[in-house]
Amino acid sequence: MLVPKVPRAIAAPRKRHFARTYVQVLAAIVLGAAIGYLYPETGQSLKPLGDAFIKVVKMIIAPVIFLTIATGIAGMSDLQKVGRVAAKAMVYFLTFSTLALVVGLIVANIVQPGAGLNIDPASLDVQAVKGYVATAHEQSVISFLMNIIPSTIASAFAEGDILQVLFFSVLFGIALAMTGETSRPVVTFLQALTAPIFKLVGILMKAAPIGAFGAMAFTIGKYGIGSVANLAILVATFYLTAFLFVFGVLGAVCRYNGFSIFSLVRYIKDELLLVLATSSSEAALPSLMEKMEKAGAARSVVSLVIPTGYSFNLDGTNIYMTIAALFIAQATNTDLSIADQILLLLIAMLSSKGAAGVTGAGFITLAATLSVVPSVPVAGMALILGVDRFMSECRALTNLVGNAVASLVVARWEGELDQSRMEAAFRD
Repeated sequence: MLVPKVPRAIAAPRKRHFARTYVQVLAAIVLGAAIGYLYPETGQSLKPLGDAFIKVVKMIIAPVIFLTIATGIAGMSDLQKVGRVAAKAMVYFLTFSTLALVVGLIVANIVQPGAGLNIDPASLDVQAVKGYVATAHEQSVISFLMNIIPSTIASAFAEGDILQVLFFSVLFGIALAMTGETSRPVVTFLQALTAPIFKLVGILMKAAPIGAFGAMAFTIGKYGIGSVANLAILVATFYLTAFLFVFGVLGAVCRYNGFSIFSLVRYIKDELLLVLATSSSEAALPSLMEKMEKAGAARSVVSLVIPTGYSFNLDGTNIYMTIAALFIAQATNTDLSIADQILLLLIAMLSSKGAAGVTGAGFITLAATLSVVPSVPVAGMALILGVDRFMSECRALTNLVGNAVASLVVARWEGELDQSRMEAAFRD
């Protein structure tokens, strides 16, 4: 008698290693860097690939923010929760942004990356940074706050200003929550619209390796790896400080709140590699919001904390400002007293908010700070203009990690973090 063979269970096909987004982006970065180094002119000509990808992602940012915030707030039974989440987020942002400035100040005083250069400020090319200084003068805290209010609803979405979209989305979400059942069809429609919008984000992210390739080829082709060597101590000091802040300060915050900074960094590696290649943290905003929701943070928290954090929680930019300012002072033999450094710290706290959301915000914010602190020559910014592009990548990476941590921490403070979902997401 023949015994029928029992078919073996067919295992689900494992995703091939190269099919993973982070592997593709990493390979694109390496290939782009090689093209830029070996064929600089070809590398520079590939700039449109990176620019096009960033534009494509920015196209979807406004709808993502609007839908997540409007549906998140509309689903809240307690409208006081909106104010509570916003208040907790701002306390977090203010605390750690200030701490980032202080950490940068301390490290710059210890390492003294600009000491011994003995550069005469009069010999520097002021014209090279004139445009940045002019833009910085146009920025102020008052103009920044006024700019949050859009001229029209359509203009906020047309111009893609994150804070303007955030402002309207919060008000609209509150209106939906207050009108209750009357607005139920609108809420249902917006919730249904959210699914295809996030699916579109996934489709657009398939182009991430192409964007990363073009952006990295352009950066290396135009600026050259050799340009970093001239100011290697400054760049190394900045990267080391950012590393210590992320894995020391933010790592301690994560541990206190029940998760590991290493697990979080591993979880958002796709977004980090994308930011590394493009030097734009905005390129990863939609997918970061989606991942934080998958990690167990409530949509109502994620949709408020992350977009707001992109303007108010700039840890990497703050570290850069104090290190760069002290580097210029040290390189030009400008003696800064403790009082001068405290003034620099206070001015940087304000100017970092006033230039938020502006293209090249890190360099413009530095210009705004030095314009108010008379003891440090603004012309000294010409010293770091050549390597600013390489430091902008680290600024963006640190800002991204800082906002990911903020969303989970604020969600936990609010009792809106599903610990089991977070642990499962970090294990995958």
